[in-house]
Amino acid sequence: QVQLVESGGGLVQPGGSLKLSCAASGFTFSTADMHWYRQAPGKERGLVAAISTTGGSASYADSVKGRFTISRDNAKNLVYLQMNSLKSEDTAVYYCYAVRYSGSIRLGDYWGQGTQVTVSS
Repeated sequence: QVQLVESGGGLVQPGGSLKLSCAASGFTFSTADMHWYRQAPGKERGLVAAISTTGGSASYADSVKGRFTISRDNAKNLVYLQMNSLKSEDTAVYYCYAVRYSGSIRLGDYWGQGTQVTVSS
């Protein structure tokens, strides 16, 4: 019963901030690399940020680098995306995505349902 549930989306003005959360259940969260993807109308889904199992490594799309921060709390089975200096082009549905490992062996992957972020004046 793997489940990823995103929250924290909403309407924000350009230059504002939002913090998204993804709550994971049904698997050992600390064995999964976690990712945020987004998809705007008429565009393909793209990777926004990723974080390793321990939180020791993180990566970002060039379009959000310096503005967004991904983090995780393995004790609470939560991954976050702090979004600052938001732009209209950040408007999209944001999805949480997990890739589970046993050591270096990939076991499976899971998607959340998404949360809408709208940046508009």
